[in-house]
Amino acid sequence: MPAISFLPSNDAANGWNRILPPRSPLPPLQGRKRADWVVVGAGFAGLAAARRLAENRPDESIALLEAHEVAENASGRNSGFAIDVPHRTMGSLGEIEDSQRYIRLSRAAIAYLQKQVAHHSIDCDWAQRGKYHAAVSARGSQEILEPFAKELETLGEPLRWLDADKLRRELGSSYYHSAVYTPGCVLFNPAAITRGLAASLPANVTLYEHSPVLVTSYGNDIELATPEGFVRAPRMILCVNGFAPEFGFYRDRLLRFATYASLTRPLNESERHALGDPQDWGLTPANAFVSATIRYTHDHRILIRYRISYAPHHAVTEKDLRKAGRENRRILLARFPMLGDVTWDHTWAGYLCLSRNFAPGFGRVAPNIWAAVCQNGVGVTKGTIGGVLAADMACGEDNALIADMEELGKPQKLPPQPFTGIGVRFKTLYDRWRYRYEV
Repeated sequence: MPAISFLPSNDAANGWNRILPPRSPLPPLQGRKRADWVVVGAGFAGLAAARRLAENRPDESIALLEAHEVAENASGRNSGFAIDVPHRTMGSLGEIEDSQRYIRLSRAAIAYLQKQVAHHSIDCDWAQRGKYHAAVSARGSQEILEPFAKELETLGEPLRWLDADKLRRELGSSYYHSAVYTPGCVLFNPAAITRGLAASLPANVTLYEHSPVLVTSYGNDIELATPEGFVRAPRMILCVNGFAPEFGFYRDRLLRFATYASLTRPLNESERHALGDPQDWGLTPANAFVSATIRYTHDHRILIRYRISYAPHHAVTEKDLRKAGRENRRILLARFPMLGDVTWDHTWAGYLCLSRNFAPGFGRVAPNIWAAVCQNGVGVTKGTIGGVLAADMACGEDNALIADMEELGKPQKLPPQPFTGIGVRFKTLYDRWRYRYEV
């Protein structure tokens, strides 16, 4: 029985979770259990897969294993965007078709999440505010935003161009050269929605927290051992994102990265007035590897997420977090110099998984195992719809969106180590130099 050699590791500083009321985790898996299905990972993908299995098979039992706690995993640490249009600019007819698939998949995910939020009254500040995709420089606007807008126009998608003056009036910052606003993005507190989705799972789903899988055995039955228990099921859906290689799938095909976010204290009345008293908004940078994602939240805080670093072993230290806090403060003051007295309440790390060709790890990976992993930095929508479709595929349900997901391809094989690590680090440094005008 192969042992899992590497487990998730998270700091205890996730601001999205810290600003919510305390929550008691559910008991871990204990003793020997039998289920009809086992789902591993209780992030957006795993929660969606477990819920969809329960909908498809209401008389069958589903065991959902979470290595840590709900909302303390990567899903509860992201920036809180459900994005409906592609980040990456395409070009050829085939790539435009991929963009159309992406939009269909993303909007299906948003609709699915919105249904759960409404039906279960999940309090997570869910609001369709759209998003600003912003460039710092004229060069960034020309090289990145203009092709992005052209593609959206080709796709027939609504958009609005904003120059620096309009951005200053709408965001309270004079830092940006221009932005493309698209209306379909939804903003929310990711820890709150993850908690709510977990708390409202159907009765035939049993969630076990603090239950990392330590040993696996694959055969006619799936057998998984955790620190205090053991579960056996004939079928499994794997929703562990960048940890799929530890379970024997997508080896040498996935890359793990760390990102760093900081959340301010709530702004006081005079500070909000200095910004122009805007409603909550979200901004994604023209180049995510060199610039910052920013949120102005429903409760008048500012979130800065800056710097993406290669982190194959999740080795983030307290020193890394202190450095990230300093860097994020520099980003904050550059964009909002009037907020010099505003301090951070929380700084934390989050994680994302990328493939070389930005393809998802989706589909049947063994006779009785399906996967929904590798969301390529768009975990809310891609994770949610990946989980839903993996469950439909596993149950033999007819869903036209399965073909859309499969058409996005499979993760390409990476060079052997140490060449992958050297190459990724070199490209990261090169991109920071190449696009330094967008910092």
